[in-house]
Amino acid sequence: MTQKKQLRKEQALEYHSKGRPGKIEVVPTKEAKTQRDLSLAYSPGVAEPCKEIHKNVEEVYKYTAKGNLVAVISNGTAVLGLGDIGPEASKPVMEGKGVLFKIFADIDVFDIEINEKDPEKFVQIVKALEPTFGGINLEDIKAPECFYIEKALREKCKIPVMHDDQHGTAIISSAALLNALELQKKKIDKVRFVINGAGAAAMACVKLYVALGARPENFILFDKDGVLHDERSDLDEERRRFAVPKNEWTLEKAMKDADVFVGLSVGNVVTAEMVKSMAKKPIVFAMANPDPEISYEHATAAREDIIMATGRSDYPNQVNNVLGFPFIFRGALDVRATQINEAMKLAAVKALADLAKTPVPDIVNMAYNEKNLLFGPHYIIPKPLDPRLLSTVAPAVARAAIESGVAQTNIDNWEAYAIELNRRLGLDNQLMRVLSTKARLNPKRVVFAEADNLKILKVAQMLYTDGVAFPMLLGDERRIRHIAATNQIDIEGMPVINPYNDEYEEQRKRFGEIFFQKRQRRGFNKYEAYKRMRDRLYFGCMMVETGEADAMISGLTKNYPDTIRPALQVIGTEEGVKKIAGMYLMLTKRGPLFLADTTVNFNPTAEELADITLLVAREVQQFNLTPRVALLSYSNFGTSDSPEARLVAEAREIVKRKEPNLIIDGEMQASVALNNELIKENYPFSELVDQEVNVLVFPNLAAGNIAYNLLKEVGGADAIGPILLGLKKPVHVLQLGSSVRQIYNVALVAIVDAQIKCKNTPSDEEAKKAPWWKRTRH
Repeated sequence: MTQKKQLRKEQALEYHSKGRPGKIEVVPTKEAKTQRDLSLAYSPGVAEPCKEIHKNVEEVYKYTAKGNLVAVISNGTAVLGLGDIGPEASKPVMEGKGVLFKIFADIDVFDIEINEKDPEKFVQIVKALEPTFGGINLEDIKAPECFYIEKALREKCKIPVMHDDQHGTAIISSAALLNALELQKKKIDKVRFVINGAGAAAMACVKLYVALGARPENFILFDKDGVLHDERSDLDEERRRFAVPKNEWTLEKAMKDADVFVGLSVGNVVTAEMVKSMAKKPIVFAMANPDPEISYEHATAAREDIIMATGRSDYPNQVNNVLGFPFIFRGALDVRATQINEAMKLAAVKALADLAKTPVPDIVNMAYNEKNLLFGPHYIIPKPLDPRLLSTVAPAVARAAIESGVAQTNIDNWEAYAIELNRRLGLDNQLMRVLSTKARLNPKRVVFAEADNLKILKVAQMLYTDGVAFPMLLGDERRIRHIAATNQIDIEGMPVINPYNDEYEEQRKRFGEIFFQKRQRRGFNKYEAYKRMRDRLYFGCMMVETGEADAMISGLTKNYPDTIRPALQVIGTEEGVKKIAGMYLMLTKRGPLFLADTTVNFNPTAEELADITLLVAREVQQFNLTPRVALLSYSNFGTSDSPEARLVAEAREIVKRKEPNLIIDGEMQASVALNNELIKENYPFSELVDQEVNVLVFPNLAAGNIAYNLLKEVGGADAIGPILLGLKKPVHVLQLGSSVRQIYNVALVAIVDAQIKCKNTPSDEEAKKAPWWKRTRH
């Protein structure tokens, strides 16, 4: 096993085992704190819904979670690329599938691993579970048994059943195919297909392509034993339909003049010469993972007129099942469909294909580091982080279920349904996934000033392995390497710098001279300026200031003021900024909340509070979100005439003079700011009526700091920060005792911050000379 694979293994095992083992838990949706609550949740109160359901079984959808509950079921016979590893070993995958259902479509999941390989018995077991669930997602069941199992369950069950391994890839690739054919100006009933692979997913793709208009006689299929032909005795009825008359085809021969190649097989079986032999304007979907049938680089080098898709996230046009199954089940559940039929699949195909042709939201461009994604050869299907997928695909599927007669409930107001879908997750809750994706697309050099710390080294390894940053470690090299070796942390390829060592004397002198020029009339003599460069905080800040690094993270083991001071003295504030501020990003169930000032300014004046507000609003816009600001107080719009309340009201007036278009109001209590009904009923004049507040500005440091800590410790919110606002370049200061996860998230913010602020990243040629400057892709 290579070192890199070993690292990934250790991180994956730690991720699954740390804290509560696994990835899922059951959380009550009703209060269950008092004796009264318990008597309603269970005996005797629970008897009442039981009696109602007994009278009318359809009431189970009204009184239980069935309508939003999907079973992810496997017998572990075809798990990932691992094969038949058994039901227990398949459980981490099934839990992971449940996580995707929840985060992308707010669908609850129980994963069920069944110790049964006999298809008939498997069907009987799953059929017996039908009363519990609103839908069944079959997963990682080997062919050909998976075909029989899905067919039998669809016939026997009155809830939607789908084998995602088959139909997910088929639906996503069909959407990509329609758009690729449109761009290449080809008709689906005229083009010739070569399909490499004849397993469950490949056959589902072929059947859906035929449903879209492709002609069966225009297909040539290959499996591990060669071409599918009439003389073979091992073909079932489904595959025989696509068999050619004789065994006279090789993959190389079939590729000549073919219009479309679809690969669901193994890597590196297609050559550049084969692609060159294809018809004009070819379409190649090489979807084997992790290595496609032909690499993106080789295929696009062979033909300039090609449209290429793969199963990988690091190239354009990723065919990813997460574009389909969460939203298909969401639509099916919301109309209580009795099955997922062909009409619903085709509706999902068309919705995905059409979505790719519409203007892409800024948050998606930001996530993938694109200025403006446009429909074309490099963008034929939506990106997985597109927030519109839920409100686009689910309604299309639901409508198709209604129109095809398999829905048991109707949707009368489609606009209201789309709004409800968006509210299920809160569109802004994708924020960290967006930041992570954006960081990976343009990694930056991040200096860690306290690298002789186990948490920091763990984060450095994670950032490097994930391909989002190039860590630079400051501290005693022997100590750092000892900590890393003792804890099996690989820091190979990361520069380790000890500013105190003689080998960095020239660099210290150069930094000291620059620092002296900055501070010579501000209390520093030349000797002191040079001496400061032995301090890792000052040395790290100078690396950022001189462009030898892009961002710095520090403060894990030092007092907050002592960590901010070097950044202010070395880097300074942005033009027009008089005072820096500290902000926390809180990831809550209602979406992200930005809190300020939580770390820097004790008792700001009205003018200073206005400046803090503008700094926060600008930072929120960098996250591609619209700031909606509440200025907090104990007073609501003049209910108190105290100096403290008047100060907050005055701050709003100053902000509105400077930025009249900013959505902001106050002074107001937090309970009012976060309750739209309360604002609308009592203060209908407020700018925040019908607005989801995402920025809370506090009147002083005590209030802000206490509030963020309460949200974190009692409210269960994830805290990211503190994020320093107003510095020229990215320096972010950790709180004492920050966790590995918190440090990692602050690093992501610093990287994206550096992408915006730093223009002096080394050129590609300069980068290649540094052994640690490597672009890691996954």
